[in-house]
Amino acid sequence: MADYMIRASAADNFVRAFAVTSRGVTEYARKAHNLSPVASAALGRTMAAGLMMGAMMKGEKDVLTIQFKGDGPLGGITVTSSSDGSVKGYVGNPGVILPPNEYGHFDVGGAVGKGILHVMRDIGLKEPYAGQVDIQSGEIAQDIAYYYALSEQVPTVCALGVLMNKDNTVRESGGYMIQLMPDCPEEVIARLERKVTAMPSVTELLRKGRSPEDILKDILGEMKLEIHESMPVRFRCVCSRERVTAALIALGRKELTAIIDDGKPETLNCGFCNTDYTFTVEEMREILRQCRR
Repeated sequence: MADYMIRASAADNFVRAFAVTSRGVTEYARKAHNLSPVASAALGRTMAAGLMMGAMMKGEKDVLTIQFKGDGPLGGITVTSSSDGSVKGYVGNPGVILPPNEYGHFDVGGAVGKGILHVMRDIGLKEPYAGQVDIQSGEIAQDIAYYYALSEQVPTVCALGVLMNKDNTVRESGGYMIQLMPDCPEEVIARLERKVTAMPSVTELLRKGRSPEDILKDILGEMKLEIHESMPVRFRCVCSRERVTAALIALGRKELTAIIDDGKPETLNCGFCNTDYTFTVEEMREILRQCRR
């Protein structure tokens, strides 16, 4: 199944919903960063959440950033996404290995640890909108739901999952997010609670071949579900040699001269896609000639 996301509403627009299947996105990140299974699960869940949260933005240049700054051995998670279905991300320690938790699942909570969840939206204003909450479990979905409830006062159901193959490639990845709009009737809330409680895990649903449409129909099909949009999603990084060159110019003449005086090529790495950009001493001298300060 190709990676894609749907946006929907139900119950006369008192409910809005998103669902995504993102196996390819998570597998791309796994290979790019050489992620361990628990790191794949943590980053894959966060990128799935980022895709759905990014779809809530309207501007083409709007950027959403999610950061889990926990004290666990994973060393934090950073994900950015936009409204066009693109996402990228990385973790601090991609090779972290932990035993399964007491339920026999990836111990994502143990990998993330305790700390702060930051959510930032850059929508072209002078300052980006930023909110933060304490990390509740580190399992990602519960923390995203808690963020919406506390920071934005939007009751939210969030379910995320990543299933790995025995060779540590990604078998399934995705999730869904359902939010209640203001003045949502109590009967709708009660019905939604019953449906969500009875739902299997995201990984079980995806393993059985359930599509994003199927998942939302299972939950909201009796509440006048309307699917408004389906869009492809992808792991996309906008780094380039030109952008890295601009970053070197921004260092200024003094710092760039010190690098050149070492007499060795300089390699810069993009943290999001793990691409290396190497510049020879002569190339850096040419960049130095472009520096104005």
